[in-house]
Amino acid sequence: MPALLSDTALVFGRYARKVLRSRFQMLFGMVMPLLYLVLFGPLLTGLPLDGGRDSWQVLAPGLLLQLALFGASFAGFSVIVEKGQGVIDRMRVTPVSRLALLLGRVLLDAALLTCQSVLLVGAALLMGLRAPVVGLLIGFAFVALLTVALGSLSYALAMRLTGAHQFGPTVNAVTLPVMLLSGLMLPMSLAPGWLDALSHLVPLRYLVEAVRDAYAGQYATGDVLVGALIALGLAAAAVTAGTRVFREERTSLR
Repeated sequence: MPALLSDTALVFGRYARKVLRSRFQMLFGMVMPLLYLVLFGPLLTGLPLDGGRDSWQVLAPGLLLQLALFGASFAGFSVIVEKGQGVIDRMRVTPVSRLALLLGRVLLDAALLTCQSVLLVGAALLMGLRAPVVGLLIGFAFVALLTVALGSLSYALAMRLTGAHQFGPTVNAVTLPVMLLSGLMLPMSLAPGWLDALSHLVPLRYLVEAVRDAYAGQYATGDVLVGALIALGLAAAAVTAGTRVFREERTSLR
């Protein structure tokens, strides 16, 4: 365990230094959610959404998880680049734990996207969002868990594919339906019955509903419990799968 922690810290530090040298990278991921917040949010003001909740309490949680969805899903692009530069091969011949190679990356992604989430929530508060502090903290926790899950899968996918020409379209083919079916922008309760039923097959829907409950100050609800269990389960399963791919890649080169 001490070796895993030190290896993870080493990998985390390596990529953190790269990120800190690029302020543009730190803020770029916020552009799309911020545009939705500024240009789409005012259109919902005053509309009866999700049981009469304030429109900002409906939209802001969706935008937080949208930030994690796209930011983490495309994280694997860095692996595509490093594979082409031979960085991955050099890292795999070191004694660093395969799990640490993955955890160091995804924990940095989680920290970065959580920081971006704080800035996004700050903008939402200025525009009219009212939510309890505990609810905001729960939302950040869900962002971190979703980032760990999707980041792990993204890195695993990037290790499997040969180039960006395959990675980009594959990720887009998954993230766009997930975004539309999870109710990120508007509650799926507003959708036709068949579309609402189909959306229950998308795990992200349950995370969105959990964060919306938390933003409304409702913490001990079934939605929050189910969302937390799904988020934890996804993160654990994705880290396990991602670690296995990193190990298989190393073995295949022997």
